[in-house]
Amino acid sequence: MKNFDWHERLFESLTFPTLIINVDRTIINANKRFLKRYSSSKKELVGTKCYQILYQSAQPCPESSCPVSSILASKKGSSYLKKTLGPDGAEIYEDRVCSPILDDNGDVAYVIVSVRDVTRTELLEMELQKTNDFLENIIASSVAAIIVADMKGVILRMNESARKLFGYTDKMAVGKSIAEYLYTPGGARSVMKKLRSPDYGGVGKLHTTEMKIINSSGQEIPVEMNASIIYQDGREIATMGIYNDLRPKIETEKKLKEAERIKLEQSNKMASLGQLAAGVAHEINNPLSGILIDASLILEELEGDSPISQDIQNIIDDTNRCKEIVKNLLAYSRQTEFKAEIFNMHDVIEQTFSLLREHALLQNIAVNKEYSSSMVMCKGDKNQLIQVFTNMIINAAQAMDGKGNLTIRTSRDKPKGEVYIEISDTGCGISEEYLPKIFDHFFTTKEEGKGTGLGLGAVKSIIEKHGGSIKVKYTCPEGTTFLIELPLYRVPESSSL
Repeated sequence: MKNFDWHERLFESLTFPTLIINVDRTIINANKRFLKRYSSSKKELVGTKCYQILYQSAQPCPESSCPVSSILASKKGSSYLKKTLGPDGAEIYEDRVCSPILDDNGDVAYVIVSVRDVTRTELLEMELQKTNDFLENIIASSVAAIIVADMKGVILRMNESARKLFGYTDKMAVGKSIAEYLYTPGGARSVMKKLRSPDYGGVGKLHTTEMKIINSSGQEIPVEMNASIIYQDGREIATMGIYNDLRPKIETEKKLKEAERIKLEQSNKMASLGQLAAGVAHEINNPLSGILIDASLILEELEGDSPISQDIQNIIDDTNRCKEIVKNLLAYSRQTEFKAEIFNMHDVIEQTFSLLREHALLQNIAVNKEYSSSMVMCKGDKNQLIQVFTNMIINAAQAMDGKGNLTIRTSRDKPKGEVYIEISDTGCGISEEYLPKIFDHFFTTKEEGKGTGLGLGAVKSIIEKHGGSIKVKYTCPEGTTFLIELPLYRVPESSSL
């Protein structure tokens, strides 16, 4: 029988590329798998140092990280993961297992190193870790509170939103059997019963349901909850609950109900005010008629060159204007449809200033009129728009305490079909806290008895009735500019003005 070198055969039969290293780090043997993997011959390899081949380094490994040094000291095997470059230049991961070969005295004579390519496994683990990290980030960054617990109620995951909602920290919550204490008495059992029933979204699922949870302070909090059972091989292994705090929603609904209540009260006030306005208008109309008749009779009896003729004529004109205002007040109180006509907006503004020419507040105010060079034609109720400009001008004068500059600027955008009227004053401006409220009916910043708060609310109603809008374009302590937008009247192509 031929001499059988079983040691060599055993070495060559090893599944993985393997080296045998002397204690001085010199390679004394390598199996064929190793030579093939590193594209080398045994003649080239034997006699070189292990760090030259395994680390492609001309310098020995630092003592603290050298596997051979560790084995010489402990006489025990070890393994480590090494990322390196393969023959094709691609990154690979190797699991390098180092084991001691002891002599008869129990000392380390040689070190055997096996190299296993674990690139595929490592890449799969890295991909799995990325997926896990991604899912963890989704849970962690969710604005909804998320809790995962095992079937014994031990909390496994609790995101930041859940910690804030329930008032627990990671240290206090995760890993503790407190899941049942997050619910009102019997709440946890009720949730599990619904999860196992087909009636609430299917077995293992609980669609949105409202309930109450208990925070760390014992406070009951209304929430919307979605829940599910997590299965593995058909077994229940965990549950997941997603919670949304209902307190902001309930508070918003409460505010909406309060706003609706206030709106209803204001509507009732407006209805009462309309009835009151109608009564007042009727009462004023009678003496105005008397004044008008008497003034007209006096004017007829005066000589043509009488020095008071013009004064009597002014009385008649102002009385007629008062009757027109009363007429409009009656129409407003009855909520009749407005009388639509086509007009130049500049004429309406001029009529407004004519009505206000003797108003005490305007006597020391410089009025600047910057009208568009083109006609600004609109369609609507002139008298109602005169009310709008009257309110706006008087409000501006009051904001300036009767002294300052009032500017009315008009322009138009023919392609857009819009008319723009800007009313600017040099008054005290509007406080930021009042801006959202200035167009509300009955809102006023004036002292009691000096304003009803109806002005800008009525202005907005009339402007919107004409298909337009009004807003504060600019305000500061040096003044305010209001912008009114109204539809531009387009002359039909078959006719012209």
